[in-house]
Amino acid sequence: MTYGKKLREQVAGPGTTPLIGVYDMYSASIAAEHYDGMFVSGFGFAASYYGLPDIGFIAWPDMVAFVQRLRGAFPAHHLLVDIDDGYVDPEVACHVVEGLERIGASGVILEDQKRPRRCGHADGKQVLPLDEYLAKLEQVLATRQDLVVVARTDATDEADILHRAKALAATDADVILVDGIRSVDWIRRVREVVGGKPLLFNQIAGGKSPRLSLSELSELGVDVAIYSTPCLFAAHEAMDTALAELRRADGRLPEVDAAGGVGVRAATSLLERNMAHRRPERAGAGVGA
Repeated sequence: MTYGKKLREQVAGPGTTPLIGVYDMYSASIAAEHYDGMFVSGFGFAASYYGLPDIGFIAWPDMVAFVQRLRGAFPAHHLLVDIDDGYVDPEVACHVVEGLERIGASGVILEDQKRPRRCGHADGKQVLPLDEYLAKLEQVLATRQDLVVVARTDATDEADILHRAKALAATDADVILVDGIRSVDWIRRVREVVGGKPLLFNQIAGGKSPRLSLSELSELGVDVAIYSTPCLFAAHEAMDTALAELRRADGRLPEVDAAGGVGVRAATSLLERNMAHRRPERAGAGVGA
């Protein structure tokens, strides 16, 4: 079974499929212990790899190389990849999609923003003319073999949101995302205009969208939920706290709880499991169960 087909079948099943945002190999290693699907977040990757905000700095070879490392370590996990606007040009978008599919990505999200782009939950977003975005999307759809394609709109005008969502749903895109959606009522309105097309919801801590459980999202007819930043923001808070405590302790490291604390033994054990994950793939097992 291909990675795209595996994710597509998961999305078509009951309930809402969660995909956890990861920003480096260590965060992915932890996420893989809890969930079977990952979202390669542009916000997280820009922050981790460049130390910059998610406003268009990502170079596609860096993203492709990261996904290749992820697939090598996690042969059985879903990997949905944020490719922003396809790195501007349709030809580049298609080249990236071909490369990502070849190395084992499960799917991509392609947005309709124009440059300078913004995080989907930031102010000041601008969108391409709809016909220009649809032409890019159609080229990507014609290029992919089995990769799941999520068509995303960042429209903010209410009438334009519904118009674009309906137009995106009429394409061969597998899933529709309206990013920065502001209320449960708007989820229902988008759900109605996209008909039977699977719907994706993006929630980010401190963002514009409501905090909803998977059960609540399932009741609203949402098929996929991406959690862009829980790993990144948790790491930020934990590192800040740990270093403040280290300073207060005059540089003395805290004692590690032998039962459940994280020290060199626990960290090494986590990373050794990644080595074990690779073995079935090397033995020719292909896509995981």
